[in-house]
Amino acid sequence: MNRIKVGVIGTGFIGPAHVEALRRIANIDVIALAEGSEELAKEKSTLLGIQYYYDDYKKLIRNDEIESVHICSPNYLHYEMAKETLNAGKHVMCEKPLANTVKEGEELVELAEKKGVVNVVNFNIRYYPLMRQVKNMIEKGDIGQIFSVHGSYLQDWLLYQTDYNWRLEPELSGESRAIADIGSHWMDLIEYITGLKIQKVFADFATFYKTRKKPLKPVETYAGKVLKPEDYEDININTEDYATVLFRFNNDVRGVLTVNQVAPGRKNRLSFEINGSKKSIAWDCEIPNQVWIGRRDGHNEILMKDPSLVSEESRELISYPGGHNEGFPDTFKQLYKEVYSIIASGSNYDKPPFPTFKEGLRELVLCENIINSNHNQIWVNVG
Repeated sequence: MNRIKVGVIGTGFIGPAHVEALRRIANIDVIALAEGSEELAKEKSTLLGIQYYYDDYKKLIRNDEIESVHICSPNYLHYEMAKETLNAGKHVMCEKPLANTVKEGEELVELAEKKGVVNVVNFNIRYYPLMRQVKNMIEKGDIGQIFSVHGSYLQDWLLYQTDYNWRLEPELSGESRAIADIGSHWMDLIEYITGLKIQKVFADFATFYKTRKKPLKPVETYAGKVLKPEDYEDININTEDYATVLFRFNNDVRGVLTVNQVAPGRKNRLSFEINGSKKSIAWDCEIPNQVWIGRRDGHNEILMKDPSLVSEESRELISYPGGHNEGFPDTFKQLYKEVYSIIASGSNYDKPPFPTFKEGLRELVLCENIINSNHNQIWVNVG
């Protein structure tokens, strides 16, 4: 079996998640990482047991041993890093958003096609096994004609005024926060499992903290300690804590999404319900190993994640027997298993099973139109 050598750019929360998932795939070696400073890069490489470390991502890309690069840096760096990696002829796995603007996203899609390399945007929520099961059920007509889709993505990690992160700064994260950061996962998932396309949007944003307290000292260093008032500075906040978006899909389907990053007790809860002419289906990512199926004339049921109970396509994403729960880290593994099986085979593909830069561009288009809708308080047709 040919071994594939991989480099990872970025070592915050999500970079190590990529490394851990990659190490669970038999033919992958993570050999390098890059961070903004040599000290931090060395520290993280030692912690993660990685051979090479760089204080400049371009040095990682120039390493001839590396065939594939995972981009896990702050949002504003994704475009330039993806472009550099594509121009080097290497495969690219990029965290969302793919880029800062639709124009940049279009450029990356075109460049990826020109270079002929595998390109992926990390919409990992698709890779909970039961999401492929729901997709199969909808494709077979089990729930009938879809009437409506509704759901939410709720978190509480920004509940307090003293909660702070680079994602609060538009120059690092982008013009939208809650919609672009977590709403994009919900929209990608819904379009993927239903086959529907969002055609119109109407959005209403809210920023509950107009200012936040930014720590003047590194938060990690002072974890567990109470900072004094003089240890903070007030920062104006211009991105949304909360948003509700009305959707009109094709086939006259209606939908609504609420995202909220100041919802006490909700740690990371993406949920949806799809109502059809035969059945309803509901799912909650905090209890990801079961799907609720609702009927009017008959019993409702809970479908469990069990290889013996699901479709053959869903079974491909299951590594353990029924009753052995699989969760968030497993979604990364299952996504990369599909990606690297194609890389290893060297085969071309017309319709890749994983989300590519085209899906990354799609979310940039949706977010741009949702921002426009909120600014003008009007329905906006999605281009």
